[in-house]
Amino acid sequence: MRPLPIALCAALAVSGCSGFLPASGPTTSAVTEGADVATDQGLLARYEIIDVTPAVVEGLRGRPLDSLLASFGDRRPSVEPVIGIGDAVTVTIWEASTGGLFSGALLPDRFSSGSKSATIPPQVVTRDGTITVPYAGRIAVAGKRVQDVQTQIEQELAGKAIEPQVIVTVTQPASTVVTVTGEVTAGARIPLSTKGDRLLDVIASAGGVRAAVSETFVRLSRGQTTATVPLTAVVSNPRENIYLRPGDTLTLVRDPQTFLATGATGVNYEIPFQAEGITLAQALAKAGGLRDFQADPAGVFLFRFEPASVVRRLRPNSPLLGSPQVPVVYRINMRDPNSLFVSQAFRMRNRDLVYVSNASFTEVQKVLSVFSTITAPVAASASVYSSTK
Repeated sequence: MRPLPIALCAALAVSGCSGFLPASGPTTSAVTEGADVATDQGLLARYEIIDVTPAVVEGLRGRPLDSLLASFGDRRPSVEPVIGIGDAVTVTIWEASTGGLFSGALLPDRFSSGSKSATIPPQVVTRDGTITVPYAGRIAVAGKRVQDVQTQIEQELAGKAIEPQVIVTVTQPASTVVTVTGEVTAGARIPLSTKGDRLLDVIASAGGVRAAVSETFVRLSRGQTTATVPLTAVVSNPRENIYLRPGDTLTLVRDPQTFLATGATGVNYEIPFQAEGITLAQALAKAGGLRDFQADPAGVFLFRFEPASVVRRLRPNSPLLGSPQVPVVYRINMRDPNSLFVSQAFRMRNRDLVYVSNASFTEVQKVLSVFSTITAPVAASASVYSSTK
């Protein structure tokens, strides 16, 4: 029974050479010590290692998610829209009796009073904001309500036509449209109605979403401001379903959210999650948790590229702040019960990589396995030899 301790001691001695054994990734110490590498010019920083603490979680919240409500507000457009440049306008003029400028002549042989109205073909409001009306000349219409333009034309025709009455109709609105593109069934320039249209109303008018709602983001551009939010956030939170305004550009983007799980986790592959996002605790659960007999609970790491502005809040003296994107390794010690709370507040991001290193004893097990593989034939030969004597 004494060979076992001898073999174990030999395995422990050989375990120092475990770097030559197969592994799913670096050890905890390798990740920690690899942040800086020695060069002829001194230590060269390769990435930042940041322990996940409540203070770090709070610091990351300083990078808030976009909000349509916060970015654009939710003011309903005017219930009385005005005519704009590019709109197609039709003018119809009635007169009180026949024989006027816009009414037909009396036809006694047919006992007809003739037509008392005329419709001017549609005109596009020019860049100077005007249209032309016979006998009234150029009429400035841009920026005015339909009712005001009607009154203006009637005043210009007074004394020329017979008690004229005018109706102005915007047949093809171009100044009150929203451009909808991306993952919609029918991208188009959609005119906004007089009552006002919310974001989901416009998406419905474009035929709805082609991609899965859980994988779709809404990107709204208004002037110089652009905000991007998950479509699920708009669906679940009515406050994000804001009124759109003329000139808005609405783009639906399909961007499946995933993270990579590798190392001593239950599964090793790319795992999808919904656009609303998940926490680190949820990500570990999706990855099957930590393997009981393989994982090092103190070696749970998350690899991510962070904007320099974020790293500056967490590591003001980081030598890597010269780059716009800084490689960061977040480290969490699952042996600490407090980490279970912190991991529920730490938000995952698209393309994050979660890595769990092997425990030290796992390397010893590997060495023992190799040692037994080598010694088993020798022991078998010795057993055969002793049995034949």
